[in-house]
Amino acid sequence: MSAGLRLAMTCTLALLVSPRAAALPAVAAPAQDAVPAGEVPVAPVQLDGRTLFSVRGVSAYSAEERAAAIAERIRDLAADPTFDPATLQAEEIAGGGRIASKDGRLVMNIYDADSVHEGFSREGVSAAVLLRVRQAIAEWRAARTPEALTTSLLHSLGALLALVFGLALVIVGARRIEARLEQRYRARLPRLGIGSFEILRAERIWTALRALTALLRLLLCMVLAFVCLRYALGRFPQSRGLADSLDDLVMGPVERLGVGALNFLPDLLFLIILWFIARWFIRLTYLFFQAVERGTVKPANFEPEWAMPTYRLVRLAIIAFALVVAYPYIPGSESGAFKGVSLFLGVLISIGSSSAISNIVAGYMLTYRRAFRVGDRVRIGDVVGEVTDVHMQVTHLRTNKNESVTIPNSTILGGQVINYSTLAARDGLILHVTVGIGYETPWRQVEAMLLLAAERTQGLMRTPPPFVQQLALGDFAVTYELNAHCDAPHKMVSLRSAMHRSVLDLFNEYGVQIMTPAYEADTEVPKLVPREKWFTEPAARLGTERAGS
Repeated sequence: MSAGLRLAMTCTLALLVSPRAAALPAVAAPAQDAVPAGEVPVAPVQLDGRTLFSVRGVSAYSAEERAAAIAERIRDLAADPTFDPATLQAEEIAGGGRIASKDGRLVMNIYDADSVHEGFSREGVSAAVLLRVRQAIAEWRAARTPEALTTSLLHSLGALLALVFGLALVIVGARRIEARLEQRYRARLPRLGIGSFEILRAERIWTALRALTALLRLLLCMVLAFVCLRYALGRFPQSRGLADSLDDLVMGPVERLGVGALNFLPDLLFLIILWFIARWFIRLTYLFFQAVERGTVKPANFEPEWAMPTYRLVRLAIIAFALVVAYPYIPGSESGAFKGVSLFLGVLISIGSSSAISNIVAGYMLTYRRAFRVGDRVRIGDVVGEVTDVHMQVTHLRTNKNESVTIPNSTILGGQVINYSTLAARDGLILHVTVGIGYETPWRQVEAMLLLAAERTQGLMRTPPPFVQQLALGDFAVTYELNAHCDAPHKMVSLRSAMHRSVLDLFNEYGVQIMTPAYEADTEVPKLVPREKWFTEPAARLGTERAGS
């Protein structure tokens, strides 16, 4: 039922019980072809912020313009102290009727279309409007009498005093509540404090409680101020319309928020249930892959080091699926603004994170390819070091110089990786040193000396045994390569250095000159170091210190 129809029925019932109803025309039956008010543009006729009735308009004279003109005429009549509202009457004119005084002062015209809009006959509408206009004029004058204005002023002052008292009560009450909370907090703080972290957590709880009480205090003060202002403005006829607009300004959004919150409750319940289900699946997945990592569960053809990377992928898939399911239930997800912002963020992420995504994909590919793991000694490009950490985007190496090198995973995937640790524990890593010896030295003697140097080097494996290879027959020397196995790739630099020292000692001991690099002519005296000069200062002092330590 429309607002105009309810108003017409109310005024008609008032006419039936009014003493003056006998002097007014009888109300006819409702029109058969009434047009629903929602399909007709109407505007309210308001006086002092109160709606008297509604009128419709036409294309040449809008409903708002017609309502404003009628309200202005009623206001002029009410402001004229010589005018008697009893002289108003409903008259018949060509094409309709009108409400006017006996001296011809027009209030409004009433047409058949108005009665069709209200759903009653034109005579019944005219009678209801006439009664409402008389009452409005009487109320307008009564509200502006000195007695009424004085009463309104006193009530407003009373509301102001009540506001001051209420604000004082709220402030004092909030302070007492804060003092009580602080007292309880300080009393329980020693029991909550288990180390510095727990004390910090208690401080955060106290800050949150104080912020909550401050927020509640502010809200209560704002509510009290609004109620006082609304009441004071509503007491005066000149500001009654502003008071009603405050209702629409403040209570309208609050009402919409409340209705929206109530409508969102089923969706909120669904989102909470979905969150718990997704969290349960993530927890179950974590426990499973944690068991795989520990070796408790052993899936076929699945390595334990793949467990946590695979868990991250599965967790991401669960979260993405939950977001897809939850998207239609998020408030505002169907709005154009929400979709536009989502599209904009998606474009930014896709443009700005292309390299990051490529590194993440490369990181997972390296994991499943088993190129290396944390603790392995590898060569990636020109960098040789120990793998200290493997992230989704980068891999960290620690070099022999104790340098930390960060390499993007996409670079690793597109380059060559040499892993010194993969086969070292099972077959041993082969270390090698090369020397160039002249043709005048028998190759069998050279190989024997090289093998003896390998035996003197501590840290090399005896099984498989060391071996020597002749790499090249050069212009002035034969290039020999000594190969020995070790099972400690992290010591490969120090072991290779020890092999070089052993080779130098052996060749000096047996008087064989090392001719690497190549030379242009034979020297008269072989370039050897006699045994008595092996520990020339400061080598002797360094050797003594090492022996003592």
